[in-house]
Amino acid sequence: MSDHQPEDPTARLKALMSQGERPSDDGPLVVFASAEGGADPPGRARPLLRRWLPARWLPASPVARRRLALLAGVGAGAVLAAVFALHQRGPAAEAPPPDLAVAEAAAVSKPPETVVVSVVGEVANPGLVTVPSGARVADAVRQAGGLKPGAPLHGLNLARKLADGEQVAVGVPAPTDETGPVNLNTATEQQLDDLPGVGPVTAQRIIDRRLKRGPFTSVEQLGEIEGIGGAKLARLAELVRV
Repeated sequence: MSDHQPEDPTARLKALMSQGERPSDDGPLVVFASAEGGADPPGRARPLLRRWLPARWLPASPVARRRLALLAGVGAGAVLAAVFALHQRGPAAEAPPPDLAVAEAAAVSKPPETVVVSVVGEVANPGLVTVPSGARVADAVRQAGGLKPGAPLHGLNLARKLADGEQVAVGVPAPTDETGPVNLNTATEQQLDDLPGVGPVTAQRIIDRRLKRGPFTSVEQLGEIEGIGGAKLARLAELVRV
């Protein structure tokens, strides 16, 4: 009679479960249950899954339950990390609605549709008139009732464009200097610079000519100065003297 004792099946199952033996990939999946009525091995996977999942969704295999619990933990960690990152980043600067931004830009860049000017002097109805933006002096005179019969223009430029808030004087002579025409032989650079059409460069040339060649003997000698042509000389003839 042999001394060899037959192996206890229950002990064999426990040994397989403790070693984590699984069938080969070629065979069917085998789930081992303990002899004590299917109690789970030690661990927190089963209590956690029972807390969050319905009983009918729980996998029968302890290994599958552990994997499911691990995946749930990883997913929860990813969600927490995303929430933390968004919190650290802070709220993004809210851009104004496109329509509002376009409307604001248009309001800033759009010129006024009308201008208001004051028309005084030889017109039928002097006072404030409103004309479209880009209107000219002639339009303002027309809005003021037109010129009075025989009203002189005194060099008024009827084609000039109007600016908001300006005054248009019709038939009013230009103010004259109480001291009279500027003396070319004694005028300072500033006095010469104030003459229409004469800037600081031309004023200095007039003084240089006076110092090099002596006093002017006639107003027509201004035509010898570089930058003073026939038209400019005609305008200056009544404003200067020798």
